[in-house]
This record gives sequence, structure tokens and C-alpha cells, in this order.
Amino acid sequence: MIIINILHIGIDDTDSPDGMCTTYLASQIINKFEDNGIKLVDYPRLIRLNPFARFKTRGNGGVGLKIPNDDNVELAKKIVLEEVEKLSMFDCDNTNPGVIFYDGEITKEMEDYAFRAIYEFITIDEAEEFGKSVGCEIHKFKKGRGIIGSIASISLPLSDFTFELLAYRAAENYGTKRQIDYESVYRMDKETFPDTFENIDYSEDYIAIEPKTPCPVLYGIRSNTVESLKKAKDIVQVSEPIVDWCIFKTNQHTDMHIQNASDISSMKQFGCYCVTGKVKNKPTVIDGGHMFFYIFDESGEIECGAYEPTKNFRKVVSHLCPGDIIKIYGGIGEHNTFNIEKFQVIKLNDIEYKNPICECGKRMTSAGKNKGFKCKKCGNKISSNKKVPIKVTRFLKNAQFYETPVSARRHLSKPLCRMSLH
Repeated sequence: MIIINILHIGIDDTDSPDGMCTTYLASQIINKFEDNGIKLVDYPRLIRLNPFARFKTRGNGGVGLKIPNDDNVELAKKIVLEEVEKLSMFDCDNTNPGVIFYDGEITKEMEDYAFRAIYEFITIDEAEEFGKSVGCEIHKFKKGRGIIGSIASISLPLSDFTFELLAYRAAENYGTKRQIDYESVYRMDKETFPDTFENIDYSEDYIAIEPKTPCPVLYGIRSNTVESLKKAKDIVQVSEPIVDWCIFKTNQHTDMHIQNASDISSMKQFGCYCVTGKVKNKPTVIDGGHMFFYIFDESGEIECGAYEPTKNFRKVVSHLCPGDIIKIYGGIGEHNTFNIEKFQVIKLNDIEYKNPICECGKRMTSAGKNKGFKCKKCGNKISSNKKVPIKVTRFLKNAQFYETPVSARRHLSKPLCRMSLH
């Protein structure tokens, strides 16, 4: 076995809400590499970071590339920096690209840093100090916030991973309606699911492979295998040019952002967790369609939210009752509300306490405080104030998982169709 010395390249924060995509920039770099005889080692990596970070790019993902550390290294660095300079959306105040080059083995401390970037919030200064301490060559553009994700994109171990095939549009079509044959997308999903997933939200008739932003991406298909992606690409039909396409190895849909919380009080704002608690109150809807309820344990309580974009998921949440024990997955936003991505029922409260039934068959009513019950039909009275436990049938099922729809799912959230894989 030949051991190759590797140069790791990390790139992040080159896009804006109005355009560009760091994956497209990476694909252009890869093309330039190929033109100059520079070959990648493994697939390019697309690494999504903490979805609740306060300062994040549109998809909050950095790109990592690996090439042999040989005579072409200086040329490769020149290509990377020139393409970042040429294609980044510098006009946007919040676009602050960062590029790092790292020659050597990925260390345990670098892996730990990468997990911090997914779990927590890292400042530019912290990232720069860390990068220098491990020997990264750092290039900051403007504020250089992208170095945070750049270091993470090369450092994160991928014990679980998926692939995404991204097809790119011609520049003159940016911002226009994408010309995708939706019937072919339905056919692709039928023929390749569950190897590919997140293609369509059937409940909303929503084509999930189609971005809704004016970026270079024509469509993106996600899969557990490269073979399924290539089959899917052959099925999907479009009526506009595909100028390029690229397959990325990624941590998307792995739940890698989720930390196991020992209790509610141990969770921190902007972190992502799974935690078990007891439902405190019946979920309620406020103006705007957002639904909220509380869970609690011995350490404290937290408000949980199922927001309007989750659509029919809110109907599922509405069936929760006080006393239900559930495990929730998601993250804590800026208002300290837990944003639910999915939940599992641990134990349903299937007992309701009702007034007793009279001998005549009619349910009794209260006779007054501490005065027992009376029957309006026959006048019978009993002195006991105790209600009777009744076993009820619930819509929700014990041990069952329930998830947000595809249209509202975060990049990192693992869908139920992948839950048995890892």
C-alpha cells in the first residue's frame, strides 16, 4: 500500500443570500486542477456546521479537498486563491471567505475542533489561533470568518456520511425559474428511494431537489451511494444546460450535530441535542401558526416549538398530552426555545381521569367542592371526590418516531429512512 502525503484544502463563506455557492466554487477549482494534472484524493467534502450558529452562511457548510502533496502544491494553492478571489460574493457584508491549507495528518485536537464547530459557536479569533497552533496556512478575505468552517471541513471524521450530487446552471440562467421536468423527479424518486432520499415532500407536493435561491445550483440529489446518484441523474430531465456537476461526500442527514443531553438544564443556547422529558401542557398555537409546549424533568423545563414551516408536523405535535414522555431532537435558538426536528414517544400517558358513571349509565357531574358527585338524570349522589381512571386510545404510538416534513428539514437532520443505518 502506497502512503501519499496529503495537502488538505478548506474553503468557506464565499456565498451570499443573493448568489454563489461554495460547492460551485469548489467544482471550478476541481476543473482547474484537472486541467493541470492535479488529482483529488477521495471525493470533495461538504461539511455542514451548527445550524443554530449566530453568524452563518446560507447553508452553513464548508468544503474540503484533498490532493497529493507533490510538486503541484504551489500551483494548486494559486488556483484556489485565484478562484476564491474571482467568484466570492464580496459585495455582501456578511460574506467573509476563509481558506486554509494544511499539510499533515488530521490530529485528535483537530477532530475535536470540528465537532465544536458543529455543536457550539467559535469566533474568528479562536479559529485563527487554533489554526496557527496546528500548522494551518491561513488566508482571510475581509473578516475571514470562513476560516472557522474551513478548518472544520478538513478535520471532521465521517463515521457516518452521505453523498450529494449537485448539478450547476449556466450563469445567464441565475435567478430565473429552473427548468426541471417534475414528472421525471417523481419517477427518479420512485426508482431510487430509499437509496436516494429527500427528493420530494409528497404532503406538500414540493420538489426538494430544486433550490429556491438564485444560486448556481440547478438541483441537488442526496443518497447513501454514488451509484444511486448516477442512476438518478440519468433519470432527471431538464430543459436548460447543465454546465457542470459534482458529487460531494458529506455529513448531511447524519444527526452529527445532535449531542445527548443528560438532562434539560445541561443544554446550552445555540446547541443541538436530544433529551428526554415529560410533556407539561397541551401544545398551543399562536398567531403565525407556530405551536409551543413545555417538557420538564427533575432539573428544569424548556419551551419546545414546532414552527409554521413544519406544516402537518404540527398536527402530530398537537396530539401530545400532559404526562407523555418523549425524546426530542433539535436545537435551541436565540429565544431559548427548543426547535424540534423529530421526536420519539417513550411512553404515552394513556390514562384520563373522568367523573364516575352513575348506576343509571349517565356520567355524573360535580356536586360542588369536596361534595362528591351527583347524577342529573336520576338524582343519585356519591360522597367520594375521586375521579375514575379511564384507558384511552391515542393517535400517537409508543416507541414511534415522528419527523418534520422534507420541505422543513435541516441539512444535518437524519431522516427516519436512514435511522436503521447507523
